[in-house]
Amino acid sequence: MLSSKTTEKRSLSYVGKRLKESAVSYIFIMPFMVLFFVFVVLPVVISMFVSFTSFNILQPPKFIGADNYLRLFLKDSIFLKSIATTFVLAVCTGPVSFILSYIMAWMINEMSPKIRAVVTLILYAPSISGNVYLIWTVLFSGDDNGYINAFLLDSGFVSQPVQWLNDPRYMMGIVILVALWSSFGTGFLTFIAGLQGVDRSFYDASAVDGVKNRWQELWYVTLPLMRPQLLFGAVITIANSFGIGAITTALCGFPSNEYTVHTIMNHLDDYGTVRFEMGYACAIATILFAIMMIANVAMRKLIENIGK
Repeated sequence: MLSSKTTEKRSLSYVGKRLKESAVSYIFIMPFMVLFFVFVVLPVVISMFVSFTSFNILQPPKFIGADNYLRLFLKDSIFLKSIATTFVLAVCTGPVSFILSYIMAWMINEMSPKIRAVVTLILYAPSISGNVYLIWTVLFSGDDNGYINAFLLDSGFVSQPVQWLNDPRYMMGIVILVALWSSFGTGFLTFIAGLQGVDRSFYDASAVDGVKNRWQELWYVTLPLMRPQLLFGAVITIANSFGIGAITTALCGFPSNEYTVHTIMNHLDDYGTVRFEMGYACAIATILFAIMMIANVAMRKLIENIGK
């Protein structure tokens, strides 16, 4: 039997040997790791620390314990409403966006290369357009010059313009519609790339094993082989769905009428960039981060069970 010291020395020797063999690789990834730590990991850690303080930028942070979190859940009714709104938007846009992006990518993958490139560009363009919300603002404008109001007035369906972006009855539906319209982003391209990378020989092998139709091919072959792309797309979708804020501000103003579409991101912007209560804003950000992490873990478990 080898002693624990001997085993430890051999383990250290093996690790040292592997480090020497991969030295060049570590040198190449070092710039990314440094930047990732400085601009991602470190800010998250600092934000969590600041969330336990009272900090207005002008004065040094003052440690106040869990007061910010108690205030959020016990005294801030707008925050509680923003959580409910965020979950409604996330549930309505996240899964639908994820599934719709994959279905569209699957359909586009069956097209010829030239047509595939054009259709991909058309679907991807809204997610990178700087004036993506301008079209919808004009379409749902509350005066009689808005396209929808003009049509309804000319057709006699209404006698006065409808305040689409100020009426709580319509705001949530419009925000969901615009969020879905602009959701074909990085995840969508990832799905197309994943489908392009599936080896066709797997389909021939699956046919020998008893797979009889395209739906069985999708469930037992395509989706399991695309787990990395599906996981990446899920992370992007979760981040976008829980981080909705710019859409509601651009369409319905800040804050929206009766806080109807006021999300956690809007609440974070309010206290972080308007009121400069950075400790309170960091507490909001920490809670949002925790929600996203839980959603990511749940999605990972779901994706790992695909095809089983």
